[in-house]
Amino acid sequence: MAFSKSYVPYGGYWTTPYAKWQGSFANLHALKLAAETARKFFELRKIDPKGFDNMYLGMTIPQLSSFYGGPWTAAMLGGERITGPVVNQACITGLVCTKFAAQDVEDAIATTSLVVTADRCSNGPHCYYPSQTSPGATGKAEDWVLDNFGNDPWAKNAMIQTAENVAKEAGITREENDEVAARRYEQYQQALADDGAFHKRYMVPVDVGRGKRAKTIATDEGVFPTTLDGLRTLKPVLPDGTLTFGAQTHPADGNSGIIVATKEKAAELAADSKIEIQFLGFGTARERKGYMAAATIPATQAALADVGLEAKDIKVIKTHNPFAVNDIALAKAMGFDLHEMNNYGSSLVWGHPQGPTALRTIIELIEELVIKGGGYGLFAGCAAGDTAGACVIKVTG
Repeated sequence: MAFSKSYVPYGGYWTTPYAKWQGSFANLHALKLAAETARKFFELRKIDPKGFDNMYLGMTIPQLSSFYGGPWTAAMLGGERITGPVVNQACITGLVCTKFAAQDVEDAIATTSLVVTADRCSNGPHCYYPSQTSPGATGKAEDWVLDNFGNDPWAKNAMIQTAENVAKEAGITREENDEVAARRYEQYQQALADDGAFHKRYMVPVDVGRGKRAKTIATDEGVFPTTLDGLRTLKPVLPDGTLTFGAQTHPADGNSGIIVATKEKAAELAADSKIEIQFLGFGTARERKGYMAAATIPATQAALADVGLEAKDIKVIKTHNPFAVNDIALAKAMGFDLHEMNNYGSSLVWGHPQGPTALRTIIELIEELVIKGGGYGLFAGCAAGDTAGACVIKVTG
């Protein structure tokens, strides 16, 4: 269904910098950090967190006491009387949370809904599942992050294998993947220009450490300098594969948030009420077993069909691209300009905390549309289980 009542106040969103695997956020509780970041954002914007009708918390990696996830996080960020569910759809969790929030506005369940997404890939939990029926009552163990990166229990493959499956079917070469990876790093440099002016439009710095070790993380940590010549020296991750570690994302830590509201409430909370940001439609899809990297194609088609638009109508395209293959396959199928997708950065470069990733990408999509004077924007991203989601946003003013 097309959406008609769901808006985002301009500037009503934030993200922390994303920190590398085992980096500066590795020992920070993801939900406590998310609440602290949200409080700082609300104070900067003079927004009362008690004014939200509800909240969606997106997370995919358990943290200590996260059984109380939504209500606890809401209380920590200053909204002691608001609540809502925890949502997990792997890499598109941020998109799904936003869709739920928008649906609440459409259905007049809420006038102002808050979305908070947070994850910490570093130091993920090591789980043990007891079994009284096994010999000696021995159970099964799981490293939550690493084991699930490496094995889809249904498709019986690692995520990178899905990208190689798509590459083989679509005739995508090693050279194409390297060229896209180099281009995405080049685009990320646009966000760092003018002392990180683009990032300062939405990014909230994080203070870590104490005493002499205290420091402020104000920009992404763990971005790898990338050149085409350097990429060409790397070996494929899989034997005879087309992808190297330089052409795929890296696990990260961080959080992102957004406010979804009615048109009137969005104007009231906006940093500039002349700028309107509207969610028009969403699409989801599931690909064949083992072809996750291609799932964004039917998801994109569904989102565009939902609002009666065509590929040529879209001014800005942003993707969650864990592998360079994702962007190449989507561009070929939809006729997008591969080299103009993902201006200012993407998860291929700045990393992948999982739950927040799609939401940060949507925030960057909004800001690029504002810079370009408005128009239609598309976000698309894949997720575990050969699934994907997409949304269409309109910016006016």
